[in-house]
Amino acid sequence: MTTMRRLGQAAATGVMTLGLAACSKSTAAEERAPAAVATVPVATVTRGELANDLVLTAEFQPFQQIDVLAKVAGYVRSIKVDIGDRVREGQILATLEIPEMEDDLAKSAASIDEAEAEAATAADELKRAEAAHEMAHLSFERIGTVLRKEPGLVPQQDVDEARSRDLMAEAQVSASKSKLRSSAQRAQVSRAEQRRLQTLHRYTTIAAPFDGVVTKRYANAGAMIQAGTTSQTQAMPLVQLSQNNLLRLTLPVPESVAARVHVGDTLDVRVPSIGRTFAGRVARFAETIQASTRTMDTEVDVPNPSLTLIPGMYAEVTLRLDVRKNALAVPVDAVDRSGPEPRAYSVTRAGVIHVVPVTTGLETEQRVEILSGLQEGDTVVAGRRAGLKDGQPVSTRPVGTQGH
Repeated sequence: MTTMRRLGQAAATGVMTLGLAACSKSTAAEERAPAAVATVPVATVTRGELANDLVLTAEFQPFQQIDVLAKVAGYVRSIKVDIGDRVREGQILATLEIPEMEDDLAKSAASIDEAEAEAATAADELKRAEAAHEMAHLSFERIGTVLRKEPGLVPQQDVDEARSRDLMAEAQVSASKSKLRSSAQRAQVSRAEQRRLQTLHRYTTIAAPFDGVVTKRYANAGAMIQAGTTSQTQAMPLVQLSQNNLLRLTLPVPESVAARVHVGDTLDVRVPSIGRTFAGRVARFAETIQASTRTMDTEVDVPNPSLTLIPGMYAEVTLRLDVRKNALAVPVDAVDRSGPEPRAYSVTRAGVIHVVPVTTGLETEQRVEILSGLQEGDTVVAGRRAGLKDGQPVSTRPVGTQGH
């Protein structure tokens, strides 16, 4: 029994010794194994064009839009256009009928004839008066000559009567001249009245003031149209005319970038509803900042010769504020701004982290310009940087690929 107990204790001691030896070998192996290398997403420093853009939305408006009113009151004899019709400048839109105006024109023509006849009669009377005055004046001069040669030969009464006839004939000449001038003035007034009526009569034909599209029609044939004057704001228009071959966009440009907008700048105008982009040009701006919105109204003209664009459509306008050609740039998340100065985590060809301070320039939504600290072709960590230290070895994975 004693011998068996001793053999059991020896066996147990051997097992424990083998176990301790195995543990010692495992710990040594773990100490000799290299630590796990972190995999980081990286991007390459490249050159390209950077642009800082501001996208504003606005609604297309006609370049000009008016309600076409009648200058004179009358009945619509005919209306030649309807909604959607394209018209040219000077094209007849409608004609009015004003019967009493025809009578007024006839009356003015008769007044001219009457005044001209009176003027002709006055001219004839003037000729007769001038002839009578010439005879009376000659008679008075003859008597005067005789008196100078032979005083007392002609009675004084005859002399006075001759002088009186001369003066009366002269007065008659003056009266005839006044009558002739009065008749001529009446004829001139009648002709002016006729021209006024003719001008009003031309207003019975209503023409398009510019090239455009008829967007509304208010009146039909036979409708009574009032004269469109400033004192009659309820006068019914005939049609509404819109110039759509050139459209306006009024952009609320923020105060911070208002000084960068200049007349003549070309812009990209994207229309989401039709998925197309058009060229626009800054045509004018208010040159004042609205206190309520801190924006400046800026108008962009967009040519629309084919009338593809319709007033009321929404558009997105891209204002290009800054542009850098051939700029050295990295993704925005490749720059660490958590410290006192920006820095980037560069990865050497040997796969070692090297933290470098950088100077940044223009920044867009996705990329940022690098002015100093990096070179073209360098590899930088883009994104996760937690736990990374200068000199740490890492494995790299280009941005956009999935690690395994």
